[in-house]
Order: sequence, then C-alpha cells, then structure tokens
Amino acid sequence: MAGKLTFIGGIHPYDGKDLSKDKPIKDILPKGDMVYPLSQHIGAPAKAIVKKGDPVLTGQMIAEAGGFVSAPIYATVSGTVKAIEPRRVVTGDMVMSIIIENDGQYNEVEYEETVPLEELSKEEIIAKIRKAGVVGMGGAGFPTHVKLSPKEPDKIDYVIANCAECEPYLTSDYRRMIEEPQKLIDGLKCSLALFDNAQGILAVEDNKPDCIAKLKELTEGEERITVKALKTKYPQGAERQLIYAATGRAINSSMLPADAGCVVNNVDTVCAIYSAVMENKPLMYRIVTVTGDAIKDPRNFRVRIGTNYHELIEEAGGFTTEPAKIVSGGPMMGFALFGLDVPTTKTASALLCMTKDEVAQFEPSACINCGRCVEVCPGRIVPARMADLAERGDMETFIKLDGLECCECGCCSYVCPARRQLTQEIKTMRKLALAARKK
Repeated sequence: MAGKLTFIGGIHPYDGKDLSKDKPIKDILPKGDMVYPLSQHIGAPAKAIVKKGDPVLTGQMIAEAGGFVSAPIYATVSGTVKAIEPRRVVTGDMVMSIIIENDGQYNEVEYEETVPLEELSKEEIIAKIRKAGVVGMGGAGFPTHVKLSPKEPDKIDYVIANCAECEPYLTSDYRRMIEEPQKLIDGLKCSLALFDNAQGILAVEDNKPDCIAKLKELTEGEERITVKALKTKYPQGAERQLIYAATGRAINSSMLPADAGCVVNNVDTVCAIYSAVMENKPLMYRIVTVTGDAIKDPRNFRVRIGTNYHELIEEAGGFTTEPAKIVSGGPMMGFALFGLDVPTTKTASALLCMTKDEVAQFEPSACINCGRCVEVCPGRIVPARMADLAERGDMETFIKLDGLECCECGCCSYVCPARRQLTQEIKTMRKLALAARKK
C-alpha cells in the first residue's frame, strides 16, 4: 500500500463529473405541493403530528421520531396540510406521506438563540442533532444521533468526513467543499466535541486537488483535523474501503465502524450537523446533482426536501432528448426510475438522465470463469459463485462463503464480459439473509 491511500480491488469508470462540477450551487424554490414520506431513514418511520387542514410554517416539525432509531421531519415551506396518504418514493414503494400545499410565502418559524460550541455539553450536542432530524445523507439514511452515540465513546479514535464522492457523475459534495468549506470543517468540529480521544479526518479523492488545497489551508494549525488525499478509484467512498484507506483498519460485515474506533459521515451530513448544532436549524435542504447527457443544463441545486423531481428537471432546462434511463443517485448504486412523480427526500443525492440504456442493450451469457469479478471485488469474495448460489436459493452456502461481505458496489457487474447481473443477484440474497438473521 505504499504511496497512495487506497484499498484492494475497485474500478475506474468514466466519471462524468465535468458536466456539472464547475457550476455553482443554485437555490431553487418549489412551485407545487410538497410531499414528505414518513420513512426517509433506516429505522422506525416518523409519526405525523399534524392533520389535514393544519397551517404550517417553514422549519416546523410535522412528524416526530417513532423511536430511538428514527428521525423527525420538518416542513420546508409554509402552507396547509392537504392530506396524509401513501405516495410513491424512488424505490417504487408506496410510503405514508404528509402532503403540504405550498402557499409560496415561505414564512419561517423563529429558531432558538445559538450558543458557542464550547458552552455545549455532549448531551446537548446529541440532542440538537437528534431534534434536527439529521440522517446519513450519502444514501443510507441512518439516524446520525445514533451513529454519534456508540457504546464506548472513549474508544473512538477517528471521526472521518467522507469527502471522496467516488460515484460517477455526482458533484454535490465537490461544490459544497468549494463553496462552503468552513461549514464542513465546523460540522466536523461539532462531531469531534463528542469524542475526547478522536482525530478528525477529511478524506478527499485526489481528483479534487482544489478541494484538498482549500481544506488544508483552512485547517492549518488545527491540531485535531487532518486532510488525507485518497487515490481516485471506485468505490473509494464506501464505508469499509474509506476506513481502510484513511486509517489502515479493516472491518467486515458483522462489525460497525465504531468497532474499529471510527465514525464516518458524508459531506452533506456533516454540514447538516453544523446547521443543527451551530444554527439550531432542522434538516430542510440538501444539495442534489441533476446531470447526464439527456439534461440541457446539468448542475447542482440546493433543494428543499419534499420538492417533486419534475421541478428539478425543469430547473435544469429540461431534456435535450427523451432519456432512455433515469436514475435516482449515481449510475453504480442508484435506483432506476419508471416515473418522475416522486419527492426529494433526505437521502436523494442525484438525478441522472441518460440518452442510452447501456445495461438493457446486453443479453447476459454464461460465465466464462475469467476471474475479473474476483479481481475488482473490494469485499474479497467470488461474485460469480455468490450469484450462482443466490440464483439457486442456497442461503446456507452463500453465508458460509462470506456472501454478506458484498457492499453492493456494482464493480463485478461492471467488468463482467458475460454481462451477468451479478450485483443484483447477490443483493437480493443478502437482503433475504439479513432478514432471516433478524428473525
């Protein structure tokens, strides 16, 4: 591992970042109704605390946490509660949602007075993050107050800000680091205040030299924060791979980062921690990359959670031609959409619109035992074999041969010359195996 900080395996797909990386973040105001699914996080769904006909203000809590592993939801516009009913989300599921008729006024609640970080106790910091409804905004949606409350906080050695942004086409984290680097650094300081023995790491892929230079300049003299340049490779931003590259510590599927003395949060989450702790503001916005060769004006938007995807496409100038495929998230791990009538949620990172559906053009053929999937697999398993076991429904052997070590990054499907849908097969079996383990 001499030289570059990285992990074993991985791929170098076309990154597509040039489409949107040089365009500043643009604030957009929603026009239509706002939809707030009550489940925008891992854990128990939030519980609605408003009813049909209630007036609401921007920044008002409309759903409270449904348990410890849960997160509240806030109105991001002012208006009237129109309905509480099931609405479709990006995964295709129907989820109970609060619908608010936007009055276009954006009247906002008054936030509590702010207090300097030094004057806050650890319990107060956690309470602010919990109350603000902050969850992992890199896609997982794990409630952040839970992640920042490990059983043994004294054993946490590293608090890592995941600034890798390894997924192709996505540039929202890049724009955040260029335009609001101080928010990121201050958000990391808020997390570090919870762990007396921890060092902060800003882990950035080396294809962002301007971010690395800027963050190094702003953290000069900070004893507890270092900036680490990682080798540009996918999936460098996956939790296990990032921890290994930045600290040399290895974790497997049965461990949490905290078991290796690490806490990892992505850029948007760290900035949301800053807003919660230093401004007393709940999670209401996120940066979304709208990009792809089917988009007229690819760029990054600061979007109010609850905004319809149709409006994001409009703001990006619409389509150059009818897209063959639309993906919520990046091309490697995102969800293909069959319609745009879905809301932006806390975990919505991007909208990728492509003129060609390259995956659908290929018919899978038999495995030729070339071993390429094994070479690129960051989980060090044999994806072709795991996919066969998944197809046959052999859960026992799948678990025995470490099938759960797959991080669903898609590297194996990407390199497979037989065009087999390896990741999809393994992902389905992993879901079933994890559900059986819970039972």
